[in-house]
Amino acid sequence: MIRSKNYAARYPGWYDWKWQYAHRITSAEEIASFLNMSQAEKKDVEDCLSAFRMAITPYYASLIDSADPEDPLRKVCVPRIQETYPCENDMADPLGEVSDSPVPNIVHRYPDRVLFLTTLCCSTYCRYCTRRRVVGEEDRVITEPVLKKAVAYIRSHSEIRDVLISGGDPLVMRTEKLEHIIRELRAIPHVDIIRIGTRVPVVLPMRITDELLSMLRRYQPIWINTHFAHPREITEESARACAAIVDAGFPLGNQTVLLREINDNAETLKELFLKLVHLRVRPYYLYQCDLSRGIGHFRTTVDAGIDIMHALTGNISGYAVPKFVIDAPGGGGKIPINYDYVISRDEQEVVMENYRGKTYKYPQVL
Repeated sequence: MIRSKNYAARYPGWYDWKWQYAHRITSAEEIASFLNMSQAEKKDVEDCLSAFRMAITPYYASLIDSADPEDPLRKVCVPRIQETYPCENDMADPLGEVSDSPVPNIVHRYPDRVLFLTTLCCSTYCRYCTRRRVVGEEDRVITEPVLKKAVAYIRSHSEIRDVLISGGDPLVMRTEKLEHIIRELRAIPHVDIIRIGTRVPVVLPMRITDELLSMLRRYQPIWINTHFAHPREITEESARACAAIVDAGFPLGNQTVLLREINDNAETLKELFLKLVHLRVRPYYLYQCDLSRGIGHFRTTVDAGIDIMHALTGNISGYAVPKFVIDAPGGGGKIPINYDYVISRDEQEVVMENYRGKTYKYPQVL
């Protein structure tokens, strides 16, 4: 936090989101200088960048403890040589989005909702991104002809009542471009809910401007989900961005990916979820890490996630506990994974265990 303020004093454009985006750290030379990397570390980054691009906002980079090579925020955004190691479980499209895409940029997996991919750009590229096969490969937003086809598909399917605008990160688009997309969707009578998935409040909080929020308010109901992965990402700036979103009337949820040696313990996630609730951000999903290429070093066992959820349940408020899910490889969708509190069940009764391990019985209706 102090480091961020020091940079703000040095760079007049620090609190301008366009300045932050224009000055993203994208090369091994830049990040090595910023974090005082050794030549060997720099070489590892260069090797990784031959396969996957890097981009880090100066703001987010300022949160990294440059003296700690194991800093969790560093692992989130700075390439590591493990990304180049092959893994037999890696998949180019782990969620099967291509097979569920009836027209370009639309993924229609669930009956009443679609995913609408509007851009391949992010202000900061998370190293564990599930969509890294395309996101970051080109700095490109949706073209008008592709937009028209996507909107026409949604318009022709009256069962679609919910559209999730994602990417990439839709909030890195110009406000005018984003409004154009939302206006097209809002003109469809059967589209009730519009959602926006974004990591901007975390990595580029200065993007949450009065101009942006005023525009979005014209197209309610809109729900927003963001993506805090670690308690250290909650700063004065990110807290201010979240408060502005909620105060403007938008429900704000959070999706976290379970990441090895970053947040894979109950203490870290408890701190994160309670801090989010304090900010009026609802923990929504905890994801098991996907099977995207080059991110095997981030994956934990599924049992690790179950154990964490068991440790949290009953020990913090229910609204602070997200659903733990696996987005099933191959397009199976999100499947909740839970600790089994039911010990036995028959026609007479259900025998259950509570969060303290005590046993209780509930009679079945005859």
